[in-house]
Amino acid sequence: MLNYGNEVTSLVQTAPAQTASSGGMSSLLILALPILLLVWMFWTTSRRQKAMRNFSSSLSVGEQIITSAGIYGTIRHLDDQSAWVEVAEGITLRIDRRAIAMKQSDAAGGGPASAAGSDATGPADTTGQ
Repeated sequence: MLNYGNEVTSLVQTAPAQTASSGGMSSLLILALPILLLVWMFWTTSRRQKAMRNFSSSLSVGEQIITSAGIYGTIRHLDDQSAWVEVAEGITLRIDRRAIAMKQSDAAGGGPASAAGSDATGPADTTGQ
């Protein structure tokens, strides 16, 4: 008959040591993952803010822009905080510079002023007549 008593005893004695070391590793992961997540969030936020600062400083008078509300216009005056945007002939809006979402040349669709066959007052005639 085979004697398994010594082998079982040796396995039982080594099992807690292995569990303790893997428990320490899981505790380390539980602490490290939220820290890594916070670092990643701060990094992406600062990168986005830097891109917005660069965009805002690149704006100049005469550029055609689109606001975050979807208003198309042309910049007529800029200061540190505000932009005066002409949305129609003789109609100028004062908006916060942070509300300017993009330049019309950067827009994927091109905007209504750059669409073929359209003018600044309305949409293009797409009926083909």
